[in-house]
Amino acid sequence: MYARVQTETSADNVAIVMDYRDLLQVSSSQPNPNQYVQEQLKLLKGAGVNAMAVFESTLEELSWAGEINVYNATQAALLEDRVSPPEDNGTYVVFNRPENEKVIRPIIEWAFRHHGAEVTNWSIKDHTGLRLNMGYEDAYIRAMQPNPLSMKMLKDQGFLIIPRISDRFTPYDPDEIAKWLKSFKEFGVTRVLFDGEAVTGFGKGLKFGGVQRFADDLNENGIGVAIFENLKTPQKGMSKLANLLKYNAIRAHSVGEAEMTIIKNPVLEDRLVLAVKDRNIRLLYLNAITVKDGTKGQVTNPMKDIVEVLQGDEEDSVGAVKQLNNFGFKIGEPKAFEVHKAPQETLLRGLAMLGAIALVALMIGLFIPALLLPVFVAGVIGGAGLHVLSPTLMVQMLALAAAIAAPTASVVLLIKRIRVLREGTEAQPISPMRRLGGAILLLVRTTILSLAAIPFIVALLNHITYSLVLQQFRGVSLLHILPIGLVALYVFLYGSGDTVLGNTKRILSMPLTVLWIVGIGILGAAGLYYMTRTGNAGQVSGLELQFRSLLENTFGVRPRTKEFLLGHPLFFAGIFLALRYRWAMVLLIAGTIAQLSMVDTFAHIHTPLLLSLIRIFLGLGIGVLLGLVIIAVWQIGEKLWSRWVKGAGQAV
Repeated sequence: MYARVQTETSADNVAIVMDYRDLLQVSSSQPNPNQYVQEQLKLLKGAGVNAMAVFESTLEELSWAGEINVYNATQAALLEDRVSPPEDNGTYVVFNRPENEKVIRPIIEWAFRHHGAEVTNWSIKDHTGLRLNMGYEDAYIRAMQPNPLSMKMLKDQGFLIIPRISDRFTPYDPDEIAKWLKSFKEFGVTRVLFDGEAVTGFGKGLKFGGVQRFADDLNENGIGVAIFENLKTPQKGMSKLANLLKYNAIRAHSVGEAEMTIIKNPVLEDRLVLAVKDRNIRLLYLNAITVKDGTKGQVTNPMKDIVEVLQGDEEDSVGAVKQLNNFGFKIGEPKAFEVHKAPQETLLRGLAMLGAIALVALMIGLFIPALLLPVFVAGVIGGAGLHVLSPTLMVQMLALAAAIAAPTASVVLLIKRIRVLREGTEAQPISPMRRLGGAILLLVRTTILSLAAIPFIVALLNHITYSLVLQQFRGVSLLHILPIGLVALYVFLYGSGDTVLGNTKRILSMPLTVLWIVGIGILGAAGLYYMTRTGNAGQVSGLELQFRSLLENTFGVRPRTKEFLLGHPLFFAGIFLALRYRWAMVLLIAGTIAQLSMVDTFAHIHTPLLLSLIRIFLGLGIGVLLGLVIIAVWQIGEKLWSRWVKGAGQAV
């Protein structure tokens, strides 16, 4: 765990990147595009943007930049005062700036010949150009080398350059890409992003060892990669490429073009800060797009909002940049984490595996004691065999099993202890103050036992691939279901004066009433809602987003809602009430959510370990306070009820 903390604190520079292609596209709606671009670059740099993403060029982008004009066959014929023949469907390019033609012309010629089109010279009215034997719509979007003129201009203005390259050149040409990377190095590029479904060299390039050759060229030029989070489909070949680069990689967070048109400034500011602070993001990627606003009767864009979000305004916020500085992050060239290892890590990992297997065996032994030793022995033998076949699968399964076992065992042991205490005081019920003290001690003990899973999860999944989310903790849904189900099974089938089989028969023979049906329906709906909120894909309402923002701004770290607002209060109050009332065990079943959620917090390996610790103890503290409120309300209500019943009896 100490080694992981060292790794997570080894890189604190963050790049704020603007999509330069988007900026060019926005400028095309302005009266003076070039002047607008220069003005926005100054504003963005002053606000904290320190890098620009430069895509592979297209004819469209070069036309936005004013380097070329592009015509279809009909338009070209009109320029030449002739009628376009029907068999001509070519694309015609004119160079606007003679001084830049020597740079742009070779890029266009190589790209379109590689795309399979014939390229010939063409000129019109003292302007030189090219004819591309490809349809206008097709040619307009074909990829070419990133524009070196743009990269030079941006570098001269003090921006880091982050090229975005793709796998769109087929077949993969390793020699040409090597030239690109060499030129990138001259512009000070230290990291690239990918555009499209796969990394450069993937797919058809594999038969040439494309990814391997591409990785070799990146290493030779000292260039790493950035990995976008939350993509619908991870970019193909990324895991292999990152491994070949010895994990010279960082995580990137993008705010999409469509999102930028509707997102509110405070929400965007919180989103950027949380991405860096809570998820180890080291590259923030901003997009922009023009929108026709029918209400205002004009074309709008988010450039002004981007500047305000980053540098803040005098009234509402201090800005994302200052917030990041306050949390210890710097705006600069992002570096990959320096991986730290514990001494004798292999031995310690082996001990962690044995400990996790023992933890699972102990949990099963609480339900079937005779299986404790056989399960441990079988787990050791089976785990060793699986480790030989697939070490990754083995540690992932073992981490999940330990995560399920610890909260389950801790709550089952709590239930056993409460039953012993309650049975020992049936003649004289425990006083409220003693129950409160006992509830506090039992909550502390149960929490410590639940948290026993955390060292195992951290040790087993202590690899940089989990921090980069190239691999993930598997089985989150099972972690959120099984402990609750197993605890419920223990409450209803164990320790009620009969055997497990007898209790099962008794429950199955109970008459099914309308009340039972309604209760099952309510539980089903609650369970469905609970599962939809599980994982990163859960839906969150606008009101809850505001509540989360309030928590974040108040505490600096947002505790998990299901813990402090639901699980911990129910669990704490449930312990207090269960020391007197048998029915209160139901609250312990529901409160198991908090115990497993604390463990689940550490299954998010991309979240800094220290932040996860703060989060769970903050949630526990607030949850206990809310639990005390519930207990106080219950005690007051109980006394009022007793007086009312007693008063009614005396009146009779």
